[in-house]
Amino acid sequence: MARKEIVDAVKKYTDPFRVTNGKDFRLRDFDPGDTLGLKMGKQEAAQLLDRGSEWLAMEQDILYAQDSWSLLLVFQAMDAAGKDGTIKHVMSRVNPQGCDVISFKQPSDKEISHDFLWRHAKAVPERGRIGIFNRSYYEEVLVVRVHQELLEAQKIPPNLVGKNLWEERLADIARFEDYLTRQGVVILKFYLNVSYEEQKKRFMRRLDKPEKHWKFSASDVRERRYWDDYMQAYDDAIRATASEGAPWFVVPADTKWFTRLVVAAAIVEAVEKLDLEYPKVTSKQMKDLAAARQELEAEGSTGAKKHREEQK
Repeated sequence: MARKEIVDAVKKYTDPFRVTNGKDFRLRDFDPGDTLGLKMGKQEAAQLLDRGSEWLAMEQDILYAQDSWSLLLVFQAMDAAGKDGTIKHVMSRVNPQGCDVISFKQPSDKEISHDFLWRHAKAVPERGRIGIFNRSYYEEVLVVRVHQELLEAQKIPPNLVGKNLWEERLADIARFEDYLTRQGVVILKFYLNVSYEEQKKRFMRRLDKPEKHWKFSASDVRERRYWDDYMQAYDDAIRATASEGAPWFVVPADTKWFTRLVVAAAIVEAVEKLDLEYPKVTSKQMKDLAAARQELEAEGSTGAKKHREEQK
């Protein structure tokens, strides 16, 4: 399928959830259970996702060979929204040699002694590669905003911690992303929009299945007490940082197959728009290739036999 056809085909899955201008953005305008009216079984959904993953794998090979653009995928969500599963399924066909997944946990002493973007800037993917941030610098305007006692550990001079701190950090993030896009980093940001009710159901399933207990933490339930605070923080973050160059996708997350379909479509669409091509071979390289072929052909079976005898 031609690139334009692919882009046109996936737009119906991406346009309803893309946010490029946060001026009038409101998270409550997006339904976590939306599937655009699509009804399909797990097998049909898996086949469609597999097709998208196959496209992405082919384009990733060219991205790596071209060594010019890079792709940064940022995933944010409340607990149990399905970030890990989405990343696993959507990126299933991608060559791991050209892709890095970074899960940002609580910062170390060294990391916390730097500015809040430092450890993330170091992890931005190099040219030709895909980088996936499983949580990101946005935690600094989400969890740290909800639990402001965490600011004390960051050792910021007190006179710099003012009432406009969160607006300032959001402005810094927007400028950081603008800078990256002008260096050839394609940024896609995904907020997996799970509902309060669906999160509870998934927590209960984890509690009911012993093999899922490792994924559960009592702190997950405690964080539910701050749900409204988090929703306000996400509202402000998306409103302040959505742009054409670094769009947000507010992806419905109550139906897992649809979540994965939308994420895959957004990535395929962005990569296809780059109109990637394998590097052109120079005339000198063509001569070198011809010489290599001639040498191998001249070697014949006699040369291979002689090599085996020398190895004995």
